[in-house]
Amino acid sequence: MLESMPIAIGVGTALGFLAGLGTGGGSLLILYLTLILNMEPGIAKGINLLFFIPGALIACLFRWKQGALDLKTLLPAILSGCVAAALCAWLGSRMDTALLKKLFGVLLIFTGLREVFYRPRNAR
Repeated sequence: MLESMPIAIGVGTALGFLAGLGTGGGSLLILYLTLILNMEPGIAKGINLLFFIPGALIACLFRWKQGALDLKTLLPAILSGCVAAALCAWLGSRMDTALLKKLFGVLLIFTGLREVFYRPRNAR
């Protein structure tokens, strides 16, 4: 039942909405795929990447049209992010899956705690 097309469309829509708001829809997608659908973590990560790319491109286009993106400022971050992603993907492919699961769980816990207890600083 959880693998049916209407459920997949509903989950994809809800997670796409959350990802568009910047609330980590991709992390929730990985949890859904691994915990609910019992998918292997490596396959879930690949699906998560494919899920993220179109939404990120659309969000970037909207923000660029609004004039909110400065490519001179962003280009170093984009390039260093691509290099870091490639290096970490290579490192992750050589690490034990059980360790990666634990590290990802710790990351989710810290991210959740930050979201719960975050207070913006007052502008001076």
